[in-house]
Amino acid sequence: MSQSLSGKIALVTGGSRGIGAAIVRRLAADGAAVAFTYSSSEARAKAVVEELETAGGRVLSIHADSADAQAVRGAVSLTVNRFGGLDILVSNAGILIRNPLDDYSLEDFDRMFAVNVRAVFVGVQAAARHMKEGGRVITIGSVTAERSGFPTSAVYSMTKGAIASMTRGLARDLGPRGITVNNIQPGPTVTEMNPNEEDHERLKPLMALGRLGEDREIAGLAAYLASEEAGFVTGASLTIDGGYLA
Repeated sequence: MSQSLSGKIALVTGGSRGIGAAIVRRLAADGAAVAFTYSSSEARAKAVVEELETAGGRVLSIHADSADAQAVRGAVSLTVNRFGGLDILVSNAGILIRNPLDDYSLEDFDRMFAVNVRAVFVGVQAAARHMKEGGRVITIGSVTAERSGFPTSAVYSMTKGAIASMTRGLARDLGPRGITVNNIQPGPTVTEMNPNEEDHERLKPLMALGRLGEDREIAGLAAYLASEEAGFVTGASLTIDGGYLA
């Protein structure tokens, strides 16, 4: 790798598996010191740390439930204390709770909003206090912000639409400080959140490329947005979906 992020410090929420883990690996490969949060996958978190430390990376795993605002703020503080600052925040942590409308509980609604939306705001608010000019904020949204695509996805789609809107506003808030804020909107991607092979086969005909995405491809876009070359990109929602919305 180019080590284009050498000397940078990153925090990735929800970084023990799936797209989050791929982003952690890519940022570390590009030279950044990387902290990441996890809520339940302690074994996976340890495996990621061991893998990257063996390769010479500087990595920190932090147990934090994104539904807990104080835990999100604490993860920012732990990152800064451990590595001496914060240059890149990737708000990746998210959950998907699918139930028919008639059976959708307010408890599930509130938890999805807390993890998928409120935690993003809390994390950016805390991280921005430590970021200097050239800082990068990257949110992980979804193409469901533009096309729900399947029943039982109303609440999830709402949260991802909120992320897209929030990104534009945060770009205005932080732009005068030289900090960019961008949103990645993955389409159907093979991850732990979407493990069903039958679903994969059903989705393939809807993709212009005839296949689902890979987590490393999403990580590549995140690495670009974190780089110096992306310094004039802000307030954008960038779709990476293999032509799902085409």
